[in-house]
Amino acid sequence: MSNKLYVGNLSFNLQEDSLRETFAQHGSVVSCKIISDRDTGRSKGFAFVEMSSVQEAQDAISSLDGSDLDGRGLRVSEAKPQEKRERGFSSNRW
Repeated sequence: MSNKLYVGNLSFNLQEDSLRETFAQHGSVVSCKIISDRDTGRSKGFAFVEMSSVQEAQDAISSLDGSDLDGRGLRVSEAKPQEKRERGFSSNRW
């Protein structure tokens, strides 16, 4: 198990400080990042939160998955490793 968590079904108005405070009730938060659309800057409705230990991450999952935050039922699970993406121009597109 990892100590990095995926948090889904977030309100588009939720701020990182509020999310950090929610997870801080279950341990020490190392990092918190709400993912936003690069073109509009609007939240995509999910985030990644890193806790300081695996035990704290597990406690946060147990306590917060399905709980209400800003009128939305949170989905909290272990984050999956990011897939490697190619960057740059690809001749296959044309």
